[in-house]
Amino acid sequence: MNNKKEVLLKLFVSTLYLSAFTFGGGYVIVTLMKKKFVDEYHWIEEDEMLDLVAIAQSSPGAIAVNGAIVVGYKLAGAPGALVAIVGTVIPPFLIISAVSVFYNVFRENYIIAQLLEGMQAGVGAVIAAVVFDMGEGVVKGKNAGSIIIMLGAFIASCIFGVNVVYIVIACLMIGVARTLINERGEKK
Repeated sequence: MNNKKEVLLKLFVSTLYLSAFTFGGGYVIVTLMKKKFVDEYHWIEEDEMLDLVAIAQSSPGAIAVNGAIVVGYKLAGAPGALVAIVGTVIPPFLIISAVSVFYNVFRENYIIAQLLEGMQAGVGAVIAAVVFDMGEGVVKGKNAGSIIIMLGAFIASCIFGVNVVYIVIACLMIGVARTLINERGEKK
């Protein structure tokens, strides 16, 4: 039981820290979660992290919260999911509360406006790094089916302008079909 309490405490502190110092949305926190939970703590394997991110991304809601839920649940069940949610939600809640109180001051402040604009450039770089890291994992795995799906999703979205919802649904159906086919092959 003591080990579970330690995991829950580390999970809470980690998600609180990651959420507090992550600007730019859920894709930024994904890289930091990977570094923390895969590389530093070794709680999750890299392939497993990719699967958890895919689940978080395809679920409705903020990817940061969804990612925390699936990682927390994987590590400690329902209590882990609850602890991860609380740790992830507290910082943005406090920041948004402070910003709403001082909105008029922030809105007119030139320096803060420039800081926020500068952060946008950094966020773009971090998101590009996430895409590169996740794509590199798929390519290194040399799974031709996954590479084709990744390229097809990219082409459908960026070249043909297909709505991301349809791409996610198509990838979900392909994933289910691949899983069923693999399970049938293992049973034989």
